[in-house]
Amino acid sequence: MKNVKHAKCVKCGKIYEAVPNLTNCSCGGILDIVYDYSYIKGVLTKETLAARRDNSMWRYRELLPVEESTPNTPLRVGWSPLYQADTLARELGIARLYVKDDGINPTASLKDRASAMAVAKAQEAGAGVIACSSTGNAASSLAGNAAAAGLKTYIFVPSRAPKGKVAQLMTFGATVISVQGSYEDTFELSRQAIDKWGWYNRNAAINPYLSEGKKTVGLEIMEQLDWQVPDYIAISVGDGCTIAGLWKGLKDLYAIGFIDRLPRLISAQAAGCYPINRAIETGADWSPMEENTLADSIAVGVPRNADKALAAIRESNGLTVEVTDGEIMAAQKLLGRTCGVFGEPAGVTGAAGLKKLCGQGKIPADATVVSVVTGNGLKDVANAINACGEPISIPGDMELLLKAFAENGIVVE
Repeated sequence: MKNVKHAKCVKCGKIYEAVPNLTNCSCGGILDIVYDYSYIKGVLTKETLAARRDNSMWRYRELLPVEESTPNTPLRVGWSPLYQADTLARELGIARLYVKDDGINPTASLKDRASAMAVAKAQEAGAGVIACSSTGNAASSLAGNAAAAGLKTYIFVPSRAPKGKVAQLMTFGATVISVQGSYEDTFELSRQAIDKWGWYNRNAAINPYLSEGKKTVGLEIMEQLDWQVPDYIAISVGDGCTIAGLWKGLKDLYAIGFIDRLPRLISAQAAGCYPINRAIETGADWSPMEENTLADSIAVGVPRNADKALAAIRESNGLTVEVTDGEIMAAQKLLGRTCGVFGEPAGVTGAAGLKKLCGQGKIPADATVVSVVTGNGLKDVANAINACGEPISIPGDMELLLKAFAENGIVVE
C-alpha cells in the first residue's frame, strides 16, 4: 500500500508491517495505522474528490488501508445523509445543528463501515471465514457484508441482544452463538474460538483496520459541510472504537490540509455503563462496570478500545456526558418528532447527551454541532413501543374516533 507506512502500537510504540491479518501488539496494546501524508497530498485533492461519483465510503480510498487492486465491497456502505436540523437546534438553543443518520447503511448501523473494511482485508488475507463478538450491530453488519462477498461468518452475541438484530444474523446465514453471560463473556469465548480455528478476526479492539473503516463517517461529515469544521461532534460510546475512528479521520484530514482546525468531541455514554467517561472525569485508569442500560450496543462494561477512545477525547479537549435510559428514550422521540430520524437507543445517545449538555449551559448558543445517529430504531422496536406507547385502537366508527380524540386530548387543527 503506497499510502500506508506501517502500524504502530499505541502503548509501546513497536512498529509492524501493515499486513492484512494484523492483531494486537505483543505487549497487548492496540495498533494504529500510520499513513504517508506526503504521498496522499500528492494524489488526492478536494477537487478530485468532488468529481467522484462513488457515493460510498470507498470514495476515500487514498485515506484507507487497502491495496489498489482490492475491489470495493459489494454492499453500498457510507455516504449517509447529513440533515440540517433547524427545528431541533431551536429547541436546544444552539445556532446550527446537523444530524448524521448512519442508520441508513445496508444493515442499518454505522458498524457497516468497519465490517466492509473487515471484509476487504479478509479477502486480501485470503480468508474464507470471518468471526466476531458483538452486542448486536457489529454482528449483523459483519454477517450482511460477508454474505454479499461470499464469506462465511461465526457470530457470538450476548443472550440479551435484541431479536431484531439476531433476526438479521440468521437471515444473513451466519452461524450464531448466543452466549449466556455479559459482553465480556461473549468476547472471551469468541477470542478462544478464533484462536482455535484461525478465523479472520473482526473484533474492533483486536483488528486495527476496523477503526479505519469507522473513520469514514468523519470524512463524510467534513466533505458534506464543505470542509467547514463544526465546533462539536456528539457520538455515543461503548467499546471506544467508533469515537476513536471518528477522531482518526478528522486528524487525517487535518494532516493533509483539507481542514484547518479540529472540532471538540462529545462522548455520550449510558449512566448505567460509562467506564470510558468515568476515567476521563476522575483522571484514573478505566475500570470495569456493570452493563445496566437498555442501549445494548453501547452496554460494554469492559471496553476493549479504551486507549484510543480516551486519547481521542483528551486530544480534542472533548466533553463527557452520561444519560439515563429515560433520557435516551426521550431523545429518540425528540429526534423523531423534530427530524424524522428514527434511531435505536444506542444510536441516539449522542443526541441525548447533547440535549443534556445544552440544558446545563455547557454548549455555547452560537455553536455549530453535528450529532451522529449510529443505528436505526427498527433494530429495537420493543423499547420504542414501550417509550412511545400503543396507537389508538378503535373500530371503524367516526363517533368512536371523535370520542378517542377527546379522551386523548387530541385537537384537530
